[in-house]
Amino acid sequence: MSDGPPASPPVPSYDELAALVVSLRAQLVETAAALEQARVRIAELEAQVAKNSRNSAKPPSSDGLAKPPPKSLRKKTGRRPGGQGGHPGSTLRMLAEPDVRLRHEPGPCAGCGAGLAGRPVTRTERRQVFDLPELRPHVVEHQLIERECGCGTRTKAAAPAGVDAPVQYGPRVAAAVVYLYSGQFLSQERTATALAELVGIPISAGTVGAMTARAAAGLDGFRDTVRGLLAAADVIGADETGLRVAGKLHWVHCARTDKYTLIDCHATRGSGGIDALGVLPAFGGVVVHDAWAPYDSYTGATHQLCVAHVLRELQAVVDAAPTGTWCWAAQAGDALVALHRLAVDAATTGVTIDEQAPATQTRQLRHAAHIGISQTSPRGTKLMAARHALACRLVDREADYLRFTRDWRVPADNNGSERDIRMIKLRQKVSGCLRTLTGARQFCAIRSYLSTATKHSISLFDALVQLAEGRPWMPAIS
Repeated sequence: MSDGPPASPPVPSYDELAALVVSLRAQLVETAAALEQARVRIAELEAQVAKNSRNSAKPPSSDGLAKPPPKSLRKKTGRRPGGQGGHPGSTLRMLAEPDVRLRHEPGPCAGCGAGLAGRPVTRTERRQVFDLPELRPHVVEHQLIERECGCGTRTKAAAPAGVDAPVQYGPRVAAAVVYLYSGQFLSQERTATALAELVGIPISAGTVGAMTARAAAGLDGFRDTVRGLLAAADVIGADETGLRVAGKLHWVHCARTDKYTLIDCHATRGSGGIDALGVLPAFGGVVVHDAWAPYDSYTGATHQLCVAHVLRELQAVVDAAPTGTWCWAAQAGDALVALHRLAVDAATTGVTIDEQAPATQTRQLRHAAHIGISQTSPRGTKLMAARHALACRLVDREADYLRFTRDWRVPADNNGSERDIRMIKLRQKVSGCLRTLTGARQFCAIRSYLSTATKHSISLFDALVQLAEGRPWMPAIS
């Protein structure tokens, strides 16, 4: 028996088709919503991946080998890199009076082979070799003589200041230890090894820690002096950075000028750590900082917001914009750079700039920021909300961003603070985190001392020798 043609599927009714359409429409709406969420998340992740030292607060060391060119406030001079004409240089130069002179006589005559002993000298060519002497410990024995008087009383000589034990290390050894540990960021173990191998002085890692602790303890007066000098300054910079201490994130706070540096470590990043440093609570001048909100709570000070920081934020917006399109952030960044150039030229030449030029650039900045506010006003995503806050900040804090154009004492950026505090990050990179908060604070105290000494052209080793002798170098109080 042959099979007949296949049966036709049943024809759905109108109600069934209507229900199917409603179901598919609901699925389409859900899919579109999920796709939009995925698009927003992808945009956020792309922005995060695209961050580098040029468009965010990430350090240059995180850029890897493909380092982007910086958006610098400095303009090109047209000069080649390296030392310029007239630069004194630092090459070795011959000394008129060397420590040792060695005479080298020629052998037989290069022409006939006759001996040259006693023949007249026609010329002496000088060559000097600069080298280190043999490094070995220099041991001084102090003999405390005791004498007996005719009355029977015995009197012993007093030991010189600083000679407190039968055997001890001298101040130059202590200075070398602190220099290697806190100045060159060796670990305690590598500091001990370096001294043993270079100088032949046996020393333990524990002794390195003890010498560092004694050095930091001798800086209380120095820190109080620098704290007072900073609080009385006209303009200071302030910054903070993270530091791993005892396996947890702590914060190193810095206040500085071109002459003084004060650094300390605290468990918190905000006002608690800033107050513990002890400068901003009593400060009444201009403080240069980034847009970290706790700094704004110090209303007794006038504020200059860091232009370099906001340029990086603006660059991130430019990087995310479609290629070949106008971007409000690019106009705002160009206006800030132009204003900085005008201020630098005026401060360098001492010639008052035409008011029209900065007024024009200020309008460009203001217009760009308002357009940015308009374009990001929906604030539908975290990324758009952040860019909206950036545009609003440019408008609301315009006076604080552009204070450097009216007061030439004020720098446009906070790069000085970043340079002073960068040594903390370098120490962490070289030798890892610090084990205790006490050790971190000791390290910061010594870094404050070394940085301030450097700014006064004081030899770091000489300053550390003075510190080891119990008479730390102090900046002059004018």
